[in-house]
Amino acid sequence: MTDRPLCFVLMPFGRKPDPAGGAPINFDAVYQRALQPGIEDAGMTPIRADEEKLGGIIHQAMYERLLLCDFAVADLTTANPNVLYELGIRHAARPRTTLTVYAAQKPLPFDVALLRTQRYQLTATNRLTEKSAERLRARTAEHLTELRELARREEVTDSPLFQLISAWRPQQMPAEAAGSFRGQIRVGEALKGRLEVVRRMAGSEDGKEEARTALHAVHASVRGSDTEDLGVWTDLVLAYRALEDWSAMIEVYDEMPQHLRRQPAVRQLVAFAHNRLAEDPGTPHRQERRATALSLLDELEREWGPSSETHGLRGRVYKAQWVETAAAGDETRAVALLEKAVDQYVRGFEADWRDYYPGVNAVTLLDVLGTPESLARKNDLLPVVRFAVEQRARTEAADYWVSATRLELAVLHDDPEAAERALAQCRSQAPERWQRRTTADNLRLIGRARAARGVDVTWLDTLIGRLHPSVPAGPG
Repeated sequence: MTDRPLCFVLMPFGRKPDPAGGAPINFDAVYQRALQPGIEDAGMTPIRADEEKLGGIIHQAMYERLLLCDFAVADLTTANPNVLYELGIRHAARPRTTLTVYAAQKPLPFDVALLRTQRYQLTATNRLTEKSAERLRARTAEHLTELRELARREEVTDSPLFQLISAWRPQQMPAEAAGSFRGQIRVGEALKGRLEVVRRMAGSEDGKEEARTALHAVHASVRGSDTEDLGVWTDLVLAYRALEDWSAMIEVYDEMPQHLRRQPAVRQLVAFAHNRLAEDPGTPHRQERRATALSLLDELEREWGPSSETHGLRGRVYKAQWVETAAAGDETRAVALLEKAVDQYVRGFEADWRDYYPGVNAVTLLDVLGTPESLARKNDLLPVVRFAVEQRARTEAADYWVSATRLELAVLHDDPEAAERALAQCRSQAPERWQRRTTADNLRLIGRARAARGVDVTWLDTLIGRLHPSVPAGPG
């Protein structure tokens, strides 16, 4: 990154529902094809808000960017709550240098007459055409160039608060704090870029060792940076997850500043890591790891209430215990653990019907349980889970988990043709190794349970082998 002015972009990620009822809007396309290049054309460095990727957390670095970035662009389309909250903070702190944009013919939460605003056009199906992207890019560059000159002369105020309350004069941050912030954010953005490269490398077996070496170098840089950017620390944890280095995930957590370690998304990640270590027969003190994972999840639920992710992670703990106990021949305890896992996954799905992750695990384990009652419950939930995953695919970019869930649902429906289509989707993507193993293990659980009931699962065994032949069996 250079010494160009920083321009903070406040907008949703991925595909989001149209409040007017139309097709989903792809905000990544709006950013990548129009706003990002427009900001760069104006001689500025774009920085995109990342709190949505962190579970909606508005963290310290976010406030610093809102207060100290030289310029800001906010997309008001869909009236995203985080965007509106952040825009309010920006308008309270900065009298000028903020540009708002929005898609024409979409409902807005307030009158934008007092704002410096640029409309852009989407098609009837909410696509951003090449012509519209070019126009928004050009107009963004023009507005920001003009704002830069007006800011230099301290002319024109685009904050309604400063316009209407002439006596409003908030205390400005000291110059040394602003300078320090700019240095930190440039370091943080560079680290995030390096971590994104590592995660892409980790998706390939050929690049795994190179990715590990590169990640250790980035980790050392993070240690030496004194950064408190939650996005950097979380990306570092996720990069180690991509390499299936569960111990390093916990090590990064232990190195984080204390206030970052309290964030729910971070604690969920470290609970995930403790449980994955507990699933490895070679890990010492496995039961202590499992107890730590459950303790973290229990603490989260006490503080934040039930959530689909917390229940889903707890379900995974019981599911792994069930697999181990069944393998040891303790059928009575194994069934009890399987029922506990099902209960947690169902609770997770009930906590948020939009989250298909606990839902698909619930229906899979209900099928594995195989009682008349569990199979009836599975059949009740299957269409709801299918609806949830298709809604997610409709409103956001379809990732590996969408394709993997479609595959699992097709198997549960005994639909080889749909399973083949979903398998092709899975193989066309670049999932991380642990993701492929998770899918393969779930399908193996279904296959073993059905084979024990006398069902021919030859086609399923073949399909699992084609999902990724080198994926060995895990705990399920």
